[in-house]
Amino acid sequence: MIQAMIEIPEEANQILNIVKARYNLKTKSEAIAKIVIECGGNILEPELRPEYLQKLQKIEKEGYGETFISIRQLREKIEKG
Repeated sequence: MIQAMIEIPEEANQILNIVKARYNLKTKSEAIAKIVIECGGNILEPELRPEYLQKLQKIEKEGYGETFISIRQLREKIEKG
C-alpha cells in the first residue's frame, strides 16, 4: 500500500467525512480510495453496457444507421413512413 501526505481544502475534508459515514468506512484513506475508484470508472474508457449494444443493434436493423445520397432521397424516406 502506498502512503501519501496530502493537503486538502476544508470542503474536500467535509466530503470525505460524509463518504466515510455513508459507506461506513473506518478511515479517510478508505473514503479517498472509494471516491477515486468510482470516479476513475467514469474518467477511463468504460466498456459499453450490454443493453446499449442491444439498442445499437436494434437501431441498425431498423435502418436508422442508413445513409442517403441526397436530401431528396432522405425526404422520400421520411414521407413514406
